[in-house]
Amino acid sequence: MAHIEDRWFAPKLDQEGRPVLNGRGKPLLARSPRHGTGLRYRVRYIGPDGRERSKSFPDREKRAADAFLATVEADKYRGTFIDPTAGQVPFSEFAETWLRSRTYDKSTMESLELRVRKHILPFFGARPLSSIKPSAVAEWDAELSSVLAQDTRSVAFAYLRMIFSAAVDDERIAKNPCSAKSVKQPRPAQRQVIPWTYDEVSAIRAGLLPRYRPLVDLGAGCGLRQGEIFGLSPDDFDLDGGWLYVRRQVKRVYSRLVFGLPKNDKERRVPLPASIGAVIRAYPVAPIPVSLPWEDPDSEDLVTVRLMFTTPRRNAINRSDFNSKSWHKALESVGIPRTRATGMHALRHFYASTLLDAGENIRALAAYLGHADPGFTLRVYTHLMKASEARTRSAIDALFSTPLVVAG
Repeated sequence: MAHIEDRWFAPKLDQEGRPVLNGRGKPLLARSPRHGTGLRYRVRYIGPDGRERSKSFPDREKRAADAFLATVEADKYRGTFIDPTAGQVPFSEFAETWLRSRTYDKSTMESLELRVRKHILPFFGARPLSSIKPSAVAEWDAELSSVLAQDTRSVAFAYLRMIFSAAVDDERIAKNPCSAKSVKQPRPAQRQVIPWTYDEVSAIRAGLLPRYRPLVDLGAGCGLRQGEIFGLSPDDFDLDGGWLYVRRQVKRVYSRLVFGLPKNDKERRVPLPASIGAVIRAYPVAPIPVSLPWEDPDSEDLVTVRLMFTTPRRNAINRSDFNSKSWHKALESVGIPRTRATGMHALRHFYASTLLDAGENIRALAAYLGHADPGFTLRVYTHLMKASEARTRSAIDALFSTPLVVAG
């Protein structure tokens, strides 16, 4: 049975070892050998797994011991009991275990490990899981706000929430401190996309080496991501049917290049305009067979693909080298500042704005861009959609062009 043990006093025993009772039939107490030292009250109880557990309280904390025992028994009855010792594991130890259990692709794991080890572990590392309260999470985020951009803070907070959610699922802590009302989760900065003009896209294209100019055509004319363009093979083009099949990308994982599926791990088919098809037909550089690991940079099993676009040294294009040596110089040549918003991804914004201006629907645009959720596409590009007031008036006027017949 669960009970509270007073370790400073013990029943007084007679010469035969039996408890000595007072006039009301209760045992008389005498000071124990440990009287006045250590914690006085020890709550002893049986956990749901049948193991005996205990927690000690100091002198004059009998009410706290009673409250703890009552809470334990109530939690056991409701099925919400959390072993107080389970949360004593250091945050860093649990976080490393959590990282090892993730099954993301290697490139996602690289980003995840970097943010957890650089932005989360230094603050929470040695603290026991159960000791981390919402106030500590708020303090951590406040410190990050002075050194990190809001988007990076938002991602780091999301990872921290995931770690604590796993601790709740493992019954190491009862609540996720990131979910408290007193904690305000940083939100990604809402930036309105301002697409480039056709003249700006053309000028950037002219600033690149001839072998790289079709990259602009495929980004601005087909909406492909940078890595997807680098991973294209001549076999991915259906020039007669007018389709481009996006089957892979070239990406960097732990400083090594690998092939991998497009983002969201889903291949897709994109309309290939005749003008872009003509550029591909006229491309003078022969495709080069390139062998790289698939997803895992440590894998010895290589996949060979005839790449449409390669470096002059016949290698797959590394985005870091291309950006620094080619793309940034092209931007500078036309006076466009080098920012996060002016990378090759801006060509996808140009593509999206062109299609929306032509009246294409969001669901089709999301499919062409490779977005998993059309709602995301709508949130990013809704401000580029044509104002509908005139179309609304025209539609209703056309419907009501014939006067309604009113029954007599």
